Amino acid sequence: MATSLGIRGRVIGLAMVPAAIIGVLLLFQLITGKIDDLDQSLRTRSVAIARQLAPAAEYGVASGNLEVLQTLLEKAAIEPDIRGVAVFADNGERLAQVGLGTWTESVKGELPGDRIHQIEHPDRLVYYAPITRTEVVVDDFSPLDEHAAPSGTQTRLLGWVGLDVSRSTTIQSQHDAILRSLVILLAGLSVSLYLAWRIGRQITRPILALTHTVSRIGEGHLDERVAQTGEAELGMLQRGVNHMAAHLQTMQDQMQEKIDQATARLVYQASHDALTGLINRREFEQRLERTLLSALQQDREHALCYMDLDQFKVINDSCGHAAGDELLRQLALLLKGNLRERDTLARLGGDEFALLLENCSIHDALEVADTFRAEVQRFRFKWGDRIFAVGMSVGMVAINRDSGTAANLLSAADAACYVAKDRGRNQIHVYESRDIDLARHRGEMQWVTRIQRALEEHRLRLSWQEIRRTDSAVEPVRHVELLLRMVDDDGSEILPMAFIPAAERYSIMPSIDSWVIEETLRLCQRYLAAGREQHILFAVNLSGASLKDPAFRRMLLVCLQENPALGPHLCFEITETAAIGNLAVVNEFIDAMREFGCRFALDDFGSGLSSFTYLKNLKVDYLKIDGAFVRDIASNAIDLSMVDAIHRIGHQMGLKTVAEYVESEQTLALLRQIGVDYVQGNGVHCPEPLETL
Repeated sequence: MATSLGIRGRVIGLAMVPAAIIGVLLLFQLITGKIDDLDQSLRTRSVAIARQLAPAAEYGVASGNLEVLQTLLEKAAIEPDIRGVAVFADNGERLAQVGLGTWTESVKGELPGDRIHQIEHPDRLVYYAPITRTEVVVDDFSPLDEHAAPSGTQTRLLGWVGLDVSRSTTIQSQHDAILRSLVILLAGLSVSLYLAWRIGRQITRPILALTHTVSRIGEGHLDERVAQTGEAELGMLQRGVNHMAAHLQTMQDQMQEKIDQATARLVYQASHDALTGLINRREFEQRLERTLLSALQQDREHALCYMDLDQFKVINDSCGHAAGDELLRQLALLLKGNLRERDTLARLGGDEFALLLENCSIHDALEVADTFRAEVQRFRFKWGDRIFAVGMSVGMVAINRDSGTAANLLSAADAACYVAKDRGRNQIHVYESRDIDLARHRGEMQWVTRIQRALEEHRLRLSWQEIRRTDSAVEPVRHVELLLRMVDDDGSEILPMAFIPAAERYSIMPSIDSWVIEETLRLCQRYLAAGREQHILFAVNLSGASLKDPAFRRMLLVCLQENPALGPHLCFEITETAAIGNLAVVNEFIDAMREFGCRFALDDFGSGLSSFTYLKNLKVDYLKIDGAFVRDIASNAIDLSMVDAIHRIGHQMGLKTVAEYVESEQTLALLRQIGVDYVQGNGVHCPEPLETL
């Protein structure tokens, strides 16, 4: 509330608040004194009347002359505040009464006989004065002496005089006194308020003028000035405000010039890449829109090239971001040196560039793009004592009246660049709608959307397939592998090999593996809660992307820390290629999981190029022989020899061997003959829904 008051209100308040407090205190003191005086005056008069009536009524009571008493009481009742007067005998009998009155106390006979007794009611006062008779006892035999006192006196109670006094007049007088005091107080406060307003106006008028001027200056009116009417401190303040306004106006002129320069720089920066000086993606897309419009309206032909450096990540990772930035700057200068007047070169982000060739056919665009590619191929980047060669993959698309939107053109050029990289890098690929490689790339992109939708809509499922021993020995542990399935929009089941390649290429595998792990842990918890005696080992597959993801590894570690009893029931299957590519990470992960009793299997063994070299460095329990060797061992002697060699090396290293893709009895018999420990495949057990486990 105080913050919303103006300076004038505060000055008036400063003058009024002390006056109001003092006035209220004085009023309270005056009213209290007046009320006390009125009440005390009434009591004094009432006591005096009662004291006078008691002796006057002595004769009437003693003689029993009621007429005398009645006359006496009528004269006493003339007083304006007296409601009633009565005389009582010593036994409480009422002898005479004038006016109103309630005399219950006289009937009780408990009134004192030696003093006036007062009884107080809210609206009246009742007094009882004793009527006494004094008798002098004279001794007839004592000598007469005019200075001698009587020989004795006796006082006898004859009755009481009752006096009922109304307090209404006094109360009314009190109310009148309060009202008069309030009127006086309000009048005084009004006069004080008027005087405070006049004084405050004189004080605050120049201050309010200053406030208005400062407010106008704050709104940007720097030419505003305040009239210098004050003296002393106020005059100094007025001169200071005017000086400040003049200084601010000068500063504004200087700042405006700097703002204009900064605006020009911002306009340039908004459309150009800060690192290379090339135009950025936003500006390039606008120019592409204009170029596309000219192709549609004027039937012109243009070309769009999407260019991606091939070895940029190697330089960036090995030498740091400073080296990567310097490489981009040097290449930007190199590429700008080969531009024609109407060509537009842009950096889209990272190591991706785009080239817009206006009024250029695809044939001519191929020559220009190949010149750019050759220049980059010949370029050598030197950083410290190291020299790097780089390459550039180019995707090209024609811009004509049949082209779609600018976004479609960029997407098509990006896809063509992806195909150029996939075919060996440092190449140029022209986009064609019926291109097989492009179709595969687009198919993978569609799978990405379908996988993400399946994760969101909970349409992933687990099946199980048993892994059995080849001999007839009783196995105390039941070994099953959990297999992933996707439920399509029409309810059909999609096998993992249809969507796993796309998930691996576009880094969706950690999300899929997280879902599989969560479902597996829930399955283990249900199994433990059921109290089954048979020990089940659940095998789940982990991708290389998940093994490299620290967040995924932390998630799995936290889950097992919260439920350590689940560890002995888990077996993680890691592919050979993923293990070899991340050997240190994999071994660290294996050590962490083994503390909880988890086991590990090396999956698809034999598909890599250096399998036997890296096998001795992997701390696994099971060696799963790649099904590509197992499937045809009945008809292919080389595959049979490979399976036998893998099995023997595995046993020498103390590992249990598992043969995958066992589809026939003949294959199973050969595996028993070799001595493989476990077999898995449709010839042994077909996958079943998880509900049947």
